Amino acid sequence: MGESPGAPAGESPGVGPPRPAKERSDAARNRVAVLEAAAALFREHGVEAVSMDAVAAAAGVGKGTLFRRFGDKAGLAVALLDEQERKVQQAILFGPAPLGPDGDPTPRERLRAFVDAYLDYLLAHLDLVRMSETGAPGARYRIGAYRLWHRHVSLLLAGRADPDADAHTLLAALSAEHVRAVLPELGESRVRRSARTLADVYTA
Repeated sequence: MGESPGAPAGESPGVGPPRPAKERSDAARNRVAVLEAAAALFREHGVEAVSMDAVAAAAGVGKGTLFRRFGDKAGLAVALLDEQERKVQQAILFGPAPLGPDGDPTPRERLRAFVDAYLDYLLAHLDLVRMSETGAPGARYRIGAYRLWHRHVSLLLAGRADPDADAHTLLAALSAEHVRAVLPELGESRVRRSARTLADVYTA
């Protein structure tokens, strides 16, 4: 697969979660109904308070259908976040500087822009992202979106001795569990400033 113009060497627009195969019309309708019901229930009651039984009942589908399609509540969260993640991914791969490659920004500019864009996305969907990342041990690192974030950051840190490890360290500061825990004490501005500082250190 070709590289996106201006992207760090090795970055490919094809990287990211695979799109699902074409669905039967009834399966597609069920999927939409489930996601709409889950989104409404999560908004009204909070992610933690909503059970899979409640989602199935609100969507008008059987529990077996729900569990076969999404696995668990973390799987629902991943599906609900998919479109928002794709917007960030598209901006990274094809968008204008400094987040995207168009305009030939420096790695530092791109990494700072990524930190800000990711925090914007994370803070807007904090409980959903936390559910997707903590539904099972190590779940965060198996999500396709995380693999893209990690690849992007590691490419921006390509001049360092161990960019893969450094990318994991930077992303650890942006995990939903961490941000949710420290946000009440630090506030958004301090969380954001700290993550930007780490990005600057890694691109010094």
